Amino acid sequence: MSKGTVVLAYSGGLDTSCILVWLKEQGYDVIAYLANIGQDEDFDEARLKAEKLGAKKVFIEDLRGEFVEEFIWPSVQANAIYEDRYLLGTSVARPCIARRQVQIAQREGAQYVSHGATGKGNDQVRFELTCYALYPEVKIISPWRIPEFFNRFRGRKDLMEYANEHDIPVPVTPKAPWSMDTHAPVDLYLMTKNPEDSPNTPDVLEIEFLKGVPIKVTNVVDGKAKDSPLEIFSYLNEIGGKHGVGRIDIVENRFIGMKSRGIYETPGGTILYQAHLDIETFTMDKEVRRIKQGLGITFSELIYNGFWFSPECAFVRDCIARSQENVEGKVQLSVFKGQVYMLGRESPKSLYNEELVSMDVQGDYDPCDASGFIKINAVRLREHHRLQGLSGSKK
Repeated sequence: MSKGTVVLAYSGGLDTSCILVWLKEQGYDVIAYLANIGQDEDFDEARLKAEKLGAKKVFIEDLRGEFVEEFIWPSVQANAIYEDRYLLGTSVARPCIARRQVQIAQREGAQYVSHGATGKGNDQVRFELTCYALYPEVKIISPWRIPEFFNRFRGRKDLMEYANEHDIPVPVTPKAPWSMDTHAPVDLYLMTKNPEDSPNTPDVLEIEFLKGVPIKVTNVVDGKAKDSPLEIFSYLNEIGGKHGVGRIDIVENRFIGMKSRGIYETPGGTILYQAHLDIETFTMDKEVRRIKQGLGITFSELIYNGFWFSPECAFVRDCIARSQENVEGKVQLSVFKGQVYMLGRESPKSLYNEELVSMDVQGDYDPCDASGFIKINAVRLREHHRLQGLSGSKK
């Protein structure tokens, strides 16, 4: 007799393939769910594999459009970046994937959901907080936190042996481990060329923004243009990947309290980060932007830690969206040898006043006013040093 139905977030890889079979051994009916968020994947092959392994149903969901519009675009508006380097590509994908997993579970009457995230990582938190937020009654099966599972499968070797015993297709050769102090293997990067091997001619792009969101990208060299969200982001990934843009190798602080090494590729996201930063500074009031920068850091931490569907994250997203009302215009940039170079910008909402800032034109700015401005700001500094002098004289 079945223990119930579980919707498994399935990747087609070794871990989730073994988990699918293991869940069936435990007496569950398994629905395999695979999300297409733009990864290079043979989805037909993954479907056949899941069916062969005994999945009751297989759902392959194309989430690319909603992923870009509902998750990536708000992150672009926020200039979301975790610990000054990580553009959150993996982090922001998890709530998108888990949301559809929950929708399938509710539609299919499944009491359980499951995933292949480890018990030491961030993804378990991201998946499960989303599931509990959107489907409070759901029960979650996390095999890598169940002693019967993790004691049986202590590493990749045990998974490979289990796969062979159960006719689960496996990679021809096991992955070779590499240590913290070694360079990442060349074949680890899938989206980006090595900058050394990238073209010797740059691509020059013009990106148009409206309310902080890209609405069109044009290649100035060949005239190619894209104006739908998915096409824009896919094209920027293509151009950035061709020129080796967006590679990082970092040590990051996981939410659960340990440091880990992360190697990421975010070619399109890196181009958009630089372009949006430029047009935002050009069009946004200084004090609004200072507050918005703080909100961006908060937003980044909320995404990283798995709180996309929390009330505080919704509030921060609304505030950031409000800040973007005048972030409008065009940015020209060059993509070349792993770098993004800003070339120029224009906007009908620009706060840059060439006459006001010019040394050659006085305009309605009286330089004499600067004397009082400086003296007022010096009051605090003078008092600080007066106190320091008094403290020194007592020694």
